[in-house]
Amino acid sequence: MNAPRGPGDTSDPGPLQSVTDTTVGRDLFQIAHVAGNLTITQAEPRPPAEQIVEGDIPAQPPGFQLREELLQRLHAQVGAAGTAVVSAVTGTPGVGKTLLAASYAWACQQAGWPVVAWVAAESNDQITTGLAGLAHRLGLRALDDDATTAAGKAKAWLSARSAAGQVGLVVFDNATDVDQVAAWCPATGAVRVVITSRNRAFHQRYAPIEVDTFTPTQAARFLAERTGLEDPAEADALAKELGYLPLALAQAAALIARRRLNYTAYRRLLTAFWLSDYLPRVPHDPYPAGTAQAILLSVVQAEQALDGIGDLLRVLAVLSPVGVPVVLLTGGIDPGDSEVPVADLSAVTIVQESLATLADTSLISFSEDGSAVVMHRLIQRVIRERSAYDGDLPATIDQAIEVLEAFNNRIPGGAHTWSARTAVETLLEQTDALHTLTTTTGIPPRLLALRAWCGQYLTDLADLSRAIPLLIATLTERERVLGNDHLDTLTSRNNLAGAYLAAGDLGRAIPLFETTLTQYERALGNDHPDTLTSRNNLAYAYQAAGDLGRAIPLYETTLTQYERALGNDHPDTLTSRNNLAGAYQAAGDLRQAIPLYETTLSQRERALGNDHPDTLTSRNNLAYAYQVAGDLRRAIPLYETTLTQCEQVLGNDHPDTLASRDNLAYAYQVAGDLGRAIPLFETTLTQRERVLGNDHPHTLTSRYNLAGAYETTGDLGQAIPLFETTLTQYERVLGDDHPHTLTSRHSLAGAYLAAGDLGQAIPLYETTLTQCERALGDDHPHTLTSRNNLAYAYQRAGEQGRAIPLYETTLTRYERALGNDHPDTLASRDNLAYAYQVAGDLRRAIPLFETTLTQRERVLGNDHPDTLASRNNLASAYQAAGDLGQAIPLYEKTLTQCEQLLGNDHPITKTVRDNLHMTRT
Repeated sequence: MNAPRGPGDTSDPGPLQSVTDTTVGRDLFQIAHVAGNLTITQAEPRPPAEQIVEGDIPAQPPGFQLREELLQRLHAQVGAAGTAVVSAVTGTPGVGKTLLAASYAWACQQAGWPVVAWVAAESNDQITTGLAGLAHRLGLRALDDDATTAAGKAKAWLSARSAAGQVGLVVFDNATDVDQVAAWCPATGAVRVVITSRNRAFHQRYAPIEVDTFTPTQAARFLAERTGLEDPAEADALAKELGYLPLALAQAAALIARRRLNYTAYRRLLTAFWLSDYLPRVPHDPYPAGTAQAILLSVVQAEQALDGIGDLLRVLAVLSPVGVPVVLLTGGIDPGDSEVPVADLSAVTIVQESLATLADTSLISFSEDGSAVVMHRLIQRVIRERSAYDGDLPATIDQAIEVLEAFNNRIPGGAHTWSARTAVETLLEQTDALHTLTTTTGIPPRLLALRAWCGQYLTDLADLSRAIPLLIATLTERERVLGNDHLDTLTSRNNLAGAYLAAGDLGRAIPLFETTLTQYERALGNDHPDTLTSRNNLAYAYQAAGDLGRAIPLYETTLTQYERALGNDHPDTLTSRNNLAGAYQAAGDLRQAIPLYETTLSQRERALGNDHPDTLTSRNNLAYAYQVAGDLRRAIPLYETTLTQCEQVLGNDHPDTLASRDNLAYAYQVAGDLGRAIPLFETTLTQRERVLGNDHPHTLTSRYNLAGAYETTGDLGQAIPLFETTLTQYERVLGDDHPHTLTSRHSLAGAYLAAGDLGQAIPLYETTLTQCERALGDDHPHTLTSRNNLAYAYQRAGEQGRAIPLYETTLTRYERALGNDHPDTLASRDNLAYAYQVAGDLRRAIPLFETTLTQRERVLGNDHPDTLASRNNLASAYQAAGDLGQAIPLYEKTLTQCEQLLGNDHPITKTVRDNLHMTRT
C-alpha cells in the first residue's frame, strides 16, 4: 500500500504496507475463497458491437498529399494472401512513412473495417502496451491481466478472424526489431498488418514498399494547396532547395501561410538563417538538405509569435516520440471535469492555445481524436541539439520532470481502475523516453523517483514481468547515484522485495526485506513509520513462507510500536492489528485471533463507517475466523451482511462482491447446507465468466469451488470433469508450479480418490508432493498437507507399509514446524491414530486418539466440529477394540452435540448416527 500523497507531493512511493489476505481453502493451499482484503476496483463494461479504432492514429495534416500509387501498392500487398500479410514501409526520416500507413488506416476506417489499431513498436514494452489497450477495447482484458497477458489475448483474437466480415488492420509504427514485431503479428486470419520502419532488415521477411521524397509534381501541388500561392517555378526552386522532403516542405509551407510570405521571401529568410548560430558544426551534414534550417526557422518564428511556446517545444522534444497525451501537458487536469478550479482551467486553456499554434506551424501534429500530440523524431532531434548547444538541455529535462510529477500526483493511489491503468502506461512511456535521453549525461534523482513510482504501480497492477526488471534497474541506479544507505535507495530495495513477494519468490524477497529493515533501523530508528512498515513487510514475508515462529513476534513488536507511535485508531495501527490476527489464525491460535479481529472491526466501524472497504474487509476476516472456529452461527450472518453491503456499495458484478458471494457459498457448504451453497457457487461462476472471462484466475477459483461443492454432495460425475478443466486452465494460465495449480492438481487427485480411482489419484498425489518439496521445501505447511494426503491414498490402497511411515514423518514435521497444539498438527495426529487402527494396532491408536481429543477440547473447545469428529473417532476405536461400554456413551454424547450444533442433516451428524446404529445392530 503506497503512502498517501497530497497535491504537490512528488516523492517516491513509500515503503510497502502489506495487509494480510486471509483465504479459505480446501485440502492443500488456502486459495479457493478470497476471504481477505476486498480490494476496490472498477470493472469496465464490454464495448458495444461497433467499429473499434485504437491507438494514436495521426490526424490528416493540412495540405496532405495522397500518394495514391504507393497506397494502391500497399493495399495490393496486404490483400495478396488469405492469411495475415505484413508489408514493411521503410524510408529515410521525414519522407512520410507514418503518414502513408496512416492514410491506409483512414481508408480502412472509412470502409468500415471492424478493428483498426495503431501500435507504437519501437520497443517490446510499447508493443505489449498497445496490444493490451486493444484487448481492453475488445472486452478481452481482465482488470488483473498484466500487459503481456492482455497483449497475448489481443493477438489470439486477431489471429482467429477468418471471415470476410472480420477483416481488420494493425499498424506497427516505427518498428526497430524484426523478431520482436514478428512475435506479435497474428500468424493467421483476415487481419492485415502494416509495419513502418527505417530498418531494412524487415525487407528480408516481408514484402517492402520504399517511400521516397515527393516528386517535383507532388511537392509543387503540396506547396500550392498549403500556401495558396500559384508560382510553379518558385515552388519548384524551393522544393529543390529542401530536397523535396515532405517534412521540410511542411515547415516551409506552414511559415509561408502564417506570415503571408511568397516563395522568394521565404527562400531569402532561409538563406539568411545561419545554422551555425543554433547547432554545433559537424564534419558532414547529418540532416537531409535544408531540413534543419527549415525546422529551426519555424521554431524561432514560433517562439517570437507567442510567449512561453519555446519552453513547450523544448519539453515536447525530450518526451516520447510516440506521442504525448494532452492531459499530461495539463498536469493531469481534464478540462471537462466540473470539479477543476477556474485557475487551473485558465492554465489548461493556455496549454491548448499553445498546442494549436504549434500545430499551425507543422512543428507538431495531433492524433485523430485530438487526445495526443506528436512531434516528428527529426524535429525533436534538431530542437534537442539546439538546446544542448545553448546549454539549456538540463533545464529542459527538469521542466519535463516537473510536468511528469504534476501528472503523477493525479494518479489515484494503487492504480487499480482502468483510467488509472492508462495513466500509468502514459507515465511509464514518458519516463522511459527521458531515462533513455539522460542515461549518458546523468540521470536526475527526481527522474529515478518517477521510475520508482512506475515500478510500484506495475506491482500494484500485478504486471510483475515488467515491474521487477524496472525496480531492479532503479535500485541499481539509486545505489550508484545516491549510495546504499540513502532513504530513496532503501525504498527501492523494499519495493523490489515486495515485487518478489508478490511473484512468490520468497528466496529473494526475504533477504531483501531483512537487509532493508536493518538499514531502516540504523538510519531512522526503531519507531519511525518507515521502519515499522519495513518490519511489518518482513513479518508478512515470513508468514508467506510458513515461518510463523519468526512472523508472529515481529507482528507483535510492530503492533506495540504502532500503538505507541501513532495511537490505537490510526489506519496503520488497525492494519497492523489485522495482520497480527491473521498470523495468530494461521498458527491455529483462534483464542487470540478472534478478539483482535473483533477489536479491529469495531475500531474501523467507528473510525471509517460501516461501508468503508477496510471495514468490509475486517467484517469478512472476522466471519472467516468464526468459520474456522466452527462457529457458523456467527460466521454466516456476518458473511450475509458483508455480501449485502458489497452489493449496495459496489454493485452485483463487482469483483469484491463476487468474492463475498463465494465466501458465503463456502460457509453454507461447511455448514452442510449444499442446497444454498451450490446455486450460489453456480451464480458466482456465471458472473465471473461474464465479467472477468473464462481464464481469469478468479474465474478459475470459482470453477474450482463449484467442483469441490459437487464433490461434497457425492456428484463426482460433475466434479471430476470440472476439476480436470480447471487444472488444465491453471497450467496454461499460471504454469505447472504455481500454488493455485498445485492446489488444483491436488484436489483432482482427491476427487479421483473419492471415486475409487487409485490408479489416477496416487500418481497425481506423488507428483504434487514432489513439486511442493521442490518449490516450497520439506517443512512448508502446504508440503506437509500434500504428504499427509498421499499417505491417506496409500492407506486407501491397502499399502499400510507406505502409509504409516509417511504419516509418522508428517506428524513429526508438523510438531516441529507448527507446534503440538496447532489444528493441522492435531489433524495429523488423528490421521496417524486412524492408520494404526486400520493396521489393527489399537494399542498405539487409542492413546493417540485420546491425546488428540484432549488437546482439541482444550484448543478448540468442546463444540468445535473437529472436536466432535475427534470424539467420534475415539468412540470408533473403542468399538473396534470391543469396548462398547466406552464406545456407545461417547457416540451418544457426540450425536446429541452434533444435532444441537450442526443440525440433523450435517455430514458429521449423519456419520455419528450411522456409527451409533452399527453398535446396536
